[in-house]
Amino acid sequence: MASKYILAINPGSTSTKIAIFLGEEKILGQNISHSADELAPFPRIMDQYHFREKVILDFLKKNTFAINLLAAVVGRGGLLTPMASGTYLVNDEMIDFLKNNKMEHASNLGALLASDIARIVPVDAFIVDPVVVDEMADIARITGLPEIRRVSIFHALNQKAAAREAAKKLGKPYQNCRLIVAHLGGGISIGAHLNGQVIDVNNALNGDGPFAPERAGSLPSWSLIEMALSGKYDWVALKKKITGLGGIVAHLKINDMRKVEEMVKAGDRDASLIFEAMAYNVAKEIGSLAPVLEGKIDAIVLTGGIAYDQYFVELIRRRVEFLAQLIVLPGEDELPALAQGALRVLTGEEAPKHWTYSGGMK
Repeated sequence: MASKYILAINPGSTSTKIAIFLGEEKILGQNISHSADELAPFPRIMDQYHFREKVILDFLKKNTFAINLLAAVVGRGGLLTPMASGTYLVNDEMIDFLKNNKMEHASNLGALLASDIARIVPVDAFIVDPVVVDEMADIARITGLPEIRRVSIFHALNQKAAAREAAKKLGKPYQNCRLIVAHLGGGISIGAHLNGQVIDVNNALNGDGPFAPERAGSLPSWSLIEMALSGKYDWVALKKKITGLGGIVAHLKINDMRKVEEMVKAGDRDASLIFEAMAYNVAKEIGSLAPVLEGKIDAIVLTGGIAYDQYFVELIRRRVEFLAQLIVLPGEDELPALAQGALRVLTGEEAPKHWTYSGGMK
């Protein structure tokens, strides 16, 4: 295979990021934002499939890219069962599982979009380091109720990419680093990286951690139980309130942090309080992982789209920099990381892994 053109697709909660790589070099790309109004007609994230597919095909057409040049298509991995880190071939079992997955997350669309577009050529479709990469220490899974265990659902692809980049800046192999990495996006995940393994991390989808632009985050248990039993919400509505309509959206009715920053700069006191509260909660979560690494931390890494916001970063810095140096890597390295994972398979550097249903989450 002469050409190594790779189409990488990253469906996020409020955007579809698309790029074409020739080898490791990005030659085309676009980050297409989707407003709350655009996504409102779709009750479930899976209902957005045709909308997202059209966005991708329109991008290729607009840039007059001949789809038959592609050597592979790679999408962001979804909420599958816990798995090892690596590059996985998309198969029918994976697609069926994701289509019927009751756990709502935009990443579930990645494999489906990659597979359908790959079939046009036809070439193989892959996913890399899905959000269910699970390296969590057993002790981190235990809660105060034996019926409930913590699970590893986080921005594994970008956290791993940012951690490796931070390790380069530190002049150490990632496998020898002790890092706390905070992915700041539509959802927020903060993980403790010990010698190349994410041994503890908040459930960024539907559980723990700071509130985010579209996530309610950790909530007082008693109040949440009262809300659930109030009769005002059914199961679907309550889940949507926590994941999708929580956080910044719940408080300020928008999901674009750039607009929130504009409101803060314009002197909006309500927006300022919520904005600062989110930074405060991120700093608290970072601090909570310091004992996990026994206080021996090489660096705290901030990544994701919100890390571009210098004021938000400064609000975090002043609360956590006493723990370790802060490395800010704004944006997401997810598209290059996806393409590099596919390229390693295309060049024979590594063999693709094969997913099969393993019976559910740990």
